[in-house]
Amino acid sequence: MSIVVQSPTDPKTLRKVIVASSVGTVIEWYDFYIFGMLAAQIGANFFPSGDSTTELLKSLAVFWVGFVVRPFGALVFGRLGDIVGRKATFMITLLMMGASTFLVGVLPSYAQVGALAPILLIVLRIGQGLALGGEYGGAATYVAESAPANRRGYFTSFIQITATAGLILSLLVITTARTGLSKADFEGWGWRIPFLLSIFLVLFSYFIRKKMAESPLFAKLKSRGQISKNPLRESFVEPVNRRLVLIALFGATMGQGVVWYTSQFYAKTFMEKALSIDPTVVSTVMIVALVLASPLFVVFGALSDKIGRKKIMLAGMILAAVSYVPLYMAMSSVAGTVEKGGTITSIPMLPMIALVLVQVVFVTMVYGPIAAFLVEMFPVRIRYTSMSLPYHIGNGVFGGLVPLLSTYLVAHFGNNYAGLAYPIAIASICFVIGLFVLPSGVQDTRMDEIDGEAS
Repeated sequence: MSIVVQSPTDPKTLRKVIVASSVGTVIEWYDFYIFGMLAAQIGANFFPSGDSTTELLKSLAVFWVGFVVRPFGALVFGRLGDIVGRKATFMITLLMMGASTFLVGVLPSYAQVGALAPILLIVLRIGQGLALGGEYGGAATYVAESAPANRRGYFTSFIQITATAGLILSLLVITTARTGLSKADFEGWGWRIPFLLSIFLVLFSYFIRKKMAESPLFAKLKSRGQISKNPLRESFVEPVNRRLVLIALFGATMGQGVVWYTSQFYAKTFMEKALSIDPTVVSTVMIVALVLASPLFVVFGALSDKIGRKKIMLAGMILAAVSYVPLYMAMSSVAGTVEKGGTITSIPMLPMIALVLVQVVFVTMVYGPIAAFLVEMFPVRIRYTSMSLPYHIGNGVFGGLVPLLSTYLVAHFGNNYAGLAYPIAIASICFVIGLFVLPSGVQDTRMDEIDGEAS
């Protein structure tokens, strides 16, 4: 038996919930992505080999380690969130992320301590991945459980903006540091500045989150003594919930993951490495495109409240899959050619921004509605655990592999477009699976169910 309860959160409190959740999540994404944005500098300082491509690939491999461990963070912190509470759990993940990121900024280089340097770097990257594995599910669940039933797509879409906002913030900070220092100083020590600055952002977010109350649905569940004693078993052993986890992974999150990292991350690497465009120019293109597209996360989140999550997410996946090759060929055409070893310092900005903007629109389509979609799939007592794992496997393993694998494919085949084969294949497969297995409704009543009482 079950009883359906509606969130008692008033509009003023809900606004505070969204702000507190979003600010903290922006900071965590910022911390996570500055590593990838500075992969070339990290590679040169921690994996010196004399070959920039080898250094970059090793750095991107460590970057991917953070993605690989995200599902483990989802298990550890998802379980904690379903037993102890949403608020306490993502307070822990925030501080864990902040400490790991700050310490990267003070790590000695390979030249100073030898092989110990990359080992410590990997350990801290693991800490970042575990923290983010617990953060996103907590923030999305917290907001969804506080929002009105008919506007969850709209309100949770603000959490979806945070990933792009964190990327924008990382680009702004890195570009400012890069332009304010000589190239030698930035390559030598200036790359550490974004890592060190993160500690102030984390502390600011911590004090905002400290004032938050527990999610109303979880508080009600806890007051009735209905908290799951073993959310891992309930989520992944019981057939009904295990099937939902697999549907979420292969029908939604793996496709969403590759679209996100291709359009917002690989696009930057492609412009810098394949097209030899100056990093400052590339950062400007990315920042403008991301800022212009960001409101669409809310637009598509709100639209999903009216027409359903499935249509919008799958449309974004298939549009990305069929458009990537012509879009990247057009980017090459806009950039023009450069002599071997040279750098392009001036490009037609508007056409390049437009080509990246189109890709980010695909991101907003697949990512805007997905938080509401995931939390609505699972009952309150195991929601944090159940939704976190497929999200972080889809994004961390499938999506996080895009920068490393795509860069490798380009280097291996000597073809600038070879790196697109992987995201196109995964997005297409996910589209086909999702077409047949994803629920078509606007929302799922499991979102508000608390087991154990008659309705």
